[in-house]
Amino acid sequence: MTISQPVLPPVGPTWRSNRFHRTWLFEQADNLFAFFERGIINPAGGFFDLDDAGQPIETANPVRQIHNTTRMVHCFAIGTLLGRPGCDAIVDHGMNYLWNAHRDARDGGYVWSLDNDGPQDDTKQAYGHAFVLLAASSAKVVGHPLADRLLQDITRVFDERFWEEQHGAVTEEFSRDWQPLSQYRGQNSNMHLTESLMAAFEATGDRAYLDKAERIAGLIIGRHAASLGYRVAEHFHADWSLDKDYRGYDVFRPYGTTPGHWLEWARLVLQLWTLGGRRHAWMPEAARELFRQSIELGWDNDRGGFFYALDWDDKPRLPQKLWWPCAEAIGAAAFLNEHSPSDFHEQWYRALWGFADRHLIDRRQGGWRPELTEDLKPGTTLFTGKPDLYHALQACLIPLFPATGSLTKVIPESSAVSQP
Repeated sequence: MTISQPVLPPVGPTWRSNRFHRTWLFEQADNLFAFFERGIINPAGGFFDLDDAGQPIETANPVRQIHNTTRMVHCFAIGTLLGRPGCDAIVDHGMNYLWNAHRDARDGGYVWSLDNDGPQDDTKQAYGHAFVLLAASSAKVVGHPLADRLLQDITRVFDERFWEEQHGAVTEEFSRDWQPLSQYRGQNSNMHLTESLMAAFEATGDRAYLDKAERIAGLIIGRHAASLGYRVAEHFHADWSLDKDYRGYDVFRPYGTTPGHWLEWARLVLQLWTLGGRRHAWMPEAARELFRQSIELGWDNDRGGFFYALDWDDKPRLPQKLWWPCAEAIGAAAFLNEHSPSDFHEQWYRALWGFADRHLIDRRQGGWRPELTEDLKPGTTLFTGKPDLYHALQACLIPLFPATGSLTKVIPESSAVSQP
């Protein structure tokens, strides 16, 4: 299949080495921090969801979901490492809410969502727990006093409740009192757990975290994605056989495949390869193929942007263009440009920032637009307001640092933080 690309500039020195581009990236990250930090703190605990203008969507008794709480801790830990004043207080605010509210002192684990009156969704989800591990790891790097307790607790929960040694991956979901809710197994939660396990390894030096990450990647990418031409399957039965017929929630478990996750894995397997001493020769090739397939099958050649979900005939099923696949593509292209440099990766790195600049970055109100229609108009079918700092911030910062680990590892190690 011929790849139809946007109009691309001639290739010269990489943008990652261009001083002006690096300054521009720092400015974009700074704008994101400024947009979120002014409105997210809920005095009653946790964080508000923000509207398009950066104001709380609902202030009386809003529901706080665990992936939002944990991602804010992670992002503002990154801000702390960058020397941004005030970020440490936001980390502290989020960590206290994680430990004192999301943590289930009665049954263990962490509930999905709650408001001022207590849990609203008290299920125990692997996806949310993966981000608890990420938050704990990031908080440890910046020296938060709760980090070690949180890290020890969430590690125990994964080992005792979620990890399935026979498969080398985690199960998906339980009731509050740890009754299994389904036989479903999902790659999305395991993908984010891979990210978090690497961060935990970097924060602690404990090789057990990295071993688990390598086993998950081997299962989902080395075994399943490789057998599907490097399309990443989302949904599985309890024995980790593919479930092509699964129809779940459109946002977190869409039918078919999600090209944005192929892009996310392209970066993660390269990071895993470097952290693991470059022992697994299949990983760089997998990263290259995951990126190429996402472009070939997931990119809209007529209008631009990545389709959110494809069916098993590789046709758009959810044609919305979301912000996070573009953000993940930028991070993947940055990693590939370091480990597998090519005109293809550099050209797409530039084209992806061009798309984000034209369509996603909201210069009038701040933040990134989370959803576009198929024809690139702002949409609200899947998301409202500005729901996320995590993906966009990492897209801005990953290209600025060596592609050898998590941002919480490479920022403290790199002189690039003072060399925009």
